[in-house]
Amino acid sequence: MRIAVVGASGRIGREVVDVLKNQGHEVIGITRAAGVDVYTGEGLAEALAGVEAVVDAVNAPTTETAAVTDFFRTIAHNVQRAAAAVAAKRIVLVSIIGIDAFTAGHYAGKLAQEQAYQDGPVPVRIMRAAQFHEFTEMMLDWTTRGDTAYVPKTRTQLVAARTVAEKLAELVVDEAGIERVEIAGPQELNLAAATAKLAARRGNPAHVEEIVDTDDPNHEPQADGALLPGPDAILAGPTFDEWLDRLYPAQP
Repeated sequence: MRIAVVGASGRIGREVVDVLKNQGHEVIGITRAAGVDVYTGEGLAEALAGVEAVVDAVNAPTTETAAVTDFFRTIAHNVQRAAAAVAAKRIVLVSIIGIDAFTAGHYAGKLAQEQAYQDGPVPVRIMRAAQFHEFTEMMLDWTTRGDTAYVPKTRTQLVAARTVAEKLAELVVDEAGIERVEIAGPQELNLAAATAKLAARRGNPAHVEEIVDTDDPNHEPQADGALLPGPDAILAGPTFDEWLDRLYPAQP
């Protein structure tokens, strides 16, 4: 099957590309480095020539609400238009669990993206995922000041990016796949506590502090469990501790 992956060089995109290629599919990586700008549409029609399905795993360069909403919405319209022109069978989008409860930032942008895709002519399947295990690495990168990382209070059910990629690959090739599914890890976690485990394995920062940023309009739903999966979600390992042991083995 000839499948295009939008955001093929990103955290999820590169995993999806690897899974699909290992299964014998012809994969077209849609990236700026490959000469395609999905926001402006430059090169997109040519890149999708002969494509039977599209996976959208693109990430945004900003979290500012208006900008990220415009970014994701514009890309959805562009991909829908180009996919329809080549009579693609389906588009599969990776999104985020619980975003209906959020009004700002990245979550609001992803919700706009879902809606824009659903307005288009090509059938869309949406996989809403929990935050990735790898999100703890991003938390340390984003929030560390001096010897302390300040992590927003968040209830989550972290899942491995590779696991999500494998399920996305299943969804894009399955002729009878469902329109919407959730996927999360096997256990609920406190994000700050999980990030602290990672920091301990890395050896820095020295401290991880859980904070509540009342200036963030998303702080209440994050803390109250809006990002947790529903009862029908796919729950799949590895656990966070298993992932941590594999990537950051404990020192003897």
